[in-house]
Amino acid sequence: MINFIYKFKKFMYNRYGSDELSKALFYLYILLVLVNLFVRFNIIFYIELILMIIILLRYFSKNISKREKENIIFLKSKTFILKPFKNIIRNLKDKNNVYKKCHKCKTILKLPLPSKIGFKIVKCPECNYRNKFLVLRKQKIKIIRKKKGND
Repeated sequence: MINFIYKFKKFMYNRYGSDELSKALFYLYILLVLVNLFVRFNIIFYIELILMIIILLRYFSKNISKREKENIIFLKSKTFILKPFKNIIRNLKDKNNVYKKCHKCKTILKLPLPSKIGFKIVKCPECNYRNKFLVLRKQKIKIIRKKKGND
């Protein structure tokens, strides 16, 4: 067993391995396998096969710079696609606060979680614009991110 591990480490030396793009492709592969269990289309099987070949070629590739460039392009596009959903993701993770964006200066505000449903006017500490948000408790409003260019 130890001999096999040593040989595998030696084989993987100077090879790219796994990254975010490979993981995303693998999750897509698993999703397609699960869909294909119920739907049974040949085209999905061929897409699965192509995905697995791409994943393995990326994993065992010796052209590290090219794989890194591909991964950087993927991460930039992922960030661009998920940017509108950033506050939704924050709201799902943080159970004590609500994250909203000021309508005027686009500053992200951290607001206390409302105790009951209702609308209140909240004044942005950055631009003093009055925003109408779902907030009920009076607490200090914190700025998460200022608008770029305000220094």
